[in-house]
Amino acid sequence: MRPGEVEDSPYARAGGRLPGGPVPDPDPDPDPVLGAGRAPLPPERRRSAGRSLPRALALLLIAGGLLYDLLTPREFTAVPFFTAAPLVAAPLTSLRTTLLTGLAALGATYAVHAHFGPGLDVNTVTQVVTVATVALLAVVINRVVRLGDRRLASVREIAEAAQRAVLPEPAPRIAGLDIAARYEAAQEGASIGGDLYAVQDGPYGVRLVVGDVRGKGMGAVAAVAVVIGAFREAAEQEPTLEAVAGRLERALAREGARRDGADALEGFTTVVLAELPPDEGVVRIVNRGHPPPLLLHADGALHVLTAGEPALPLGLGELGRRPDRAAESRFPAGATLLLHTDGLTEARDAHGRFYDPVRRLAGRRCTDPRTLLTRLAAEVRRHSGGGMADDMALLAVRRP
Repeated sequence: MRPGEVEDSPYARAGGRLPGGPVPDPDPDPDPVLGAGRAPLPPERRRSAGRSLPRALALLLIAGGLLYDLLTPREFTAVPFFTAAPLVAAPLTSLRTTLLTGLAALGATYAVHAHFGPGLDVNTVTQVVTVATVALLAVVINRVVRLGDRRLASVREIAEAAQRAVLPEPAPRIAGLDIAARYEAAQEGASIGGDLYAVQDGPYGVRLVVGDVRGKGMGAVAAVAVVIGAFREAAEQEPTLEAVAGRLERALAREGARRDGADALEGFTTVVLAELPPDEGVVRIVNRGHPPPLLLHADGALHVLTAGEPALPLGLGELGRRPDRAAESRFPAGATLLLHTDGLTEARDAHGRFYDPVRRLAGRRCTDPRTLLTRLAAEVRRHSGGGMADDMALLAVRRP
């Protein structure tokens, strides 16, 4: 997210409230969950399909080798088919399947030679030994790959634990509000990055933050930890949302001054802060260079909560010297507030077209934040073909 991009976003061009009802879409992409269409396969079925294909290919290689040897003169050999079968099975199937494939290839090699005549001539012994050697090599490859898989799984478990520690899942109900959060990594299997969210209930109401740290890696994760820690403290103590933003600015500046060189914090962080005062039916927003939140009304209407006075991201405050001003909007019963990072709007389809949540969500009714985020994430994945350009953090709050 770069400073100045929000003003030229689809939200700014949308011009605020969009009425419910049918909305023309130049990029019809049936939603597998929110609308019509077919939902993506669950991970278990994808893994099963991934294991079945190499098994089938190994069997086809052995069957093809048998046909080739039986239909051609004895001088021709199908040993390349028989050696390829266990090598195909080794990295993609279990040890048992690899062993059985190697034995099947070895048996097929001997059966072909037995078909042409009894006895173990030099050619038969050579080919059987060749297939046996490759089968043993396939078993070794299988063990090496499985060991690497276990190490990778351990690394992922550590990353997921770090993710839960830095970005804990908020309670589903806080101060009478229904709340849900979701983090979608751009790279499949990754689970930690520079997007952030947090919810804090305090004396001034429920306060929320969603943000995006420039950059990747541990520097971005360190900045996420600083922002969330400062936010939780400030949300409890500061009487205004503008003061909370100031505390975040100072916390990043202080931590950045403490670090230097390659260990320095990322240059800037875009955030949007929201405040839901108790029993007032309003939401206050302070936006520091971040995509604006969306307010989904119970009747399907959609309102883009654009900032009255755009402000620079955290870390660049010295360049602007402009004080934060919270914008206030109605937050009626039955409405859902959706905060997100730019991973949502930067998801492209095969033709390079961006996903437009304003157009896609207008006219839809939401009764459960968790369902909304699950379906929205599935639609974005489908729109981008599973190849998202950036991580995506989503936070939804509904006033029952």
